[in-house]
Amino acid sequence: MEAVILAGGLGTRLRQAVSDVPKCMAQVSGKPFLWYWLRYLSSYSITKIVLSLGYKAQTVIDWIETVRKEFPFEILFTVEDEPLGTGGAIRFALEKTTQNDVLIINGDSVFFIPIDGLFKQYKEKNPPLALALKPMQDFDRYGNVTIDENNRITSFEEKKFCKKGLINAGVYILNKQKADLSSQNEKFSFEKEVLEKRKDICGFVYDGYFIDIGIPEDYYKAQTELKENLF
Repeated sequence: MEAVILAGGLGTRLRQAVSDVPKCMAQVSGKPFLWYWLRYLSSYSITKIVLSLGYKAQTVIDWIETVRKEFPFEILFTVEDEPLGTGGAIRFALEKTTQNDVLIINGDSVFFIPIDGLFKQYKEKNPPLALALKPMQDFDRYGNVTIDENNRITSFEEKKFCKKGLINAGVYILNKQKADLSSQNEKFSFEKEVLEKRKDICGFVYDGYFIDIGIPEDYYKAQTELKENLF
């Protein structure tokens, strides 16, 4: 398996808690946030990871060179000269992958789920895209996702308070040929132009540990929770 990690976020909402570094490099219990994803993925049969970088990319590259030997997979980089949007960043990073099915991960949140289980369900349904969905209660930071009895996604709702629902937790499996991102503009939103427009995407529910460090409150929570939930 090959994976793309989107790790070019600015982390503007974290500035009061984190120094001026990419969000994926925010320190959590003495390690950059990105380290936890790399460590978690080390337990799966992943041969290559492409880090999609933008803001202060060299900070990430320099750190990777110091820890590369810790991990069993090849680590490559793509660096955006200017922001391409989530979709453009994914398409650019996919150029460095060779397999048709690729794991895509948002690097500013973690969702610890059985990656091999997600891949198995994806293969059984055979959609162009599969999303890992997290059950949540009393939330307003994320849009609610609805699925039917066949795991087909039927809607992506706007962000609003929701008593109970499912969120897109930022872990996907994408079939390069079927998803075909080549027809999109140079810069585009993966969420708006692909996820919300296609009617053939599947979602699979997992209740693994999830945290998004996009706001200081959850960043501070990660300092104690993340290490405990790694395995």
